[in-house]
Amino acid sequence: MKSHKLLTTAGIGAVVLGMSTAAYADNWRYAHEEYEGDVQDVFAQEFKRYVEENSDHSVQVYRFGELGESDDIMEQTQNGILQFVNQSPGFTGSLIPAAQIFFIPYLMPTDMETVLEFFDESKAINEMFPELYAEHGLKLLQMYPEGEMVVTADEPITEPADFDNKKIRVMTNPLLAETYNAFGATATPLPWGEVYGGLQTGIIDGQENPIFWIESGGLYEVSPHLTFTGHGWFTTAMMANLDFYEGLSEEDQQLVQDATDAAYGHTIEHIQGLAQESLAKIQEASDEVTVTRLSDEQIQTFKERAPQVEDKFLEMTGEDGKALLEQFKSDLEAVEGQQEG
Repeated sequence: MKSHKLLTTAGIGAVVLGMSTAAYADNWRYAHEEYEGDVQDVFAQEFKRYVEENSDHSVQVYRFGELGESDDIMEQTQNGILQFVNQSPGFTGSLIPAAQIFFIPYLMPTDMETVLEFFDESKAINEMFPELYAEHGLKLLQMYPEGEMVVTADEPITEPADFDNKKIRVMTNPLLAETYNAFGATATPLPWGEVYGGLQTGIIDGQENPIFWIESGGLYEVSPHLTFTGHGWFTTAMMANLDFYEGLSEEDQQLVQDATDAAYGHTIEHIQGLAQESLAKIQEASDEVTVTRLSDEQIQTFKERAPQVEDKFLEMTGEDGKALLEQFKSDLEAVEGQQEG
């Protein structure tokens, strides 16, 4: 497992002192939640490349652990220490409850073509979410999928009963905890930096992540049984401090939008085939790994438990959540209808 040193308070102070006084106009700071070469890093590096090739600005990218955990980098962005942040709704959900919609199991389609078309065309994602983020001082620039969620555990999972008495690590997200509790597990919130050690020592029995993260984080070394449950996709969001963004010139706002579009296009190309490549690396690296892909009949036993999670989402989010969920479902029906047509 790669080790990462969190930035000390003194280190964060150095970042603050190093800021340009000209409204951050020269060196923009951008933090994300992943390792070098992972999907969020690919997005950030392409954003940086575009900005620096098309302006006099520079972009400093901070990877996982360099400025703390996910909650830390969000707080720094809201406070204006960082100008840009990439954070999964799994963590943002504590700040913006409606962002937890992505954790309603079996709501999202499972094939990449449909997922990508949904993200491009969804009114919920492209019109409603930006308004929700703006209420918390954030300019939502791009939501995008990273990959199908895969469960790893100390033994193969084929039915809800296999989750009995298992402590499954979840992000600090109430709805995700509800999902695994509904599946029959004991949901155990844990910061990402503690997951490998938790699996190694038996504090937790399993976790979920996209396959590329399971590979890059070495999680298969301590949690070798992989199950493709088909219950969801890992989604993330790139955003800016709203005051910073609104303080930019029109030219720089356009630059940020264009750089975001370039990063999105580049990243979507990058994730094509990434899951297969990552799984091949895992299987080559370890003889202990098993891969279980649930049949339609097996998936149905998990799907039957999804409605209680949806009910919990509506309980948490009220009328705003209800409107968002209705739009979400309408958008999905439209995309799936186009494909059938």
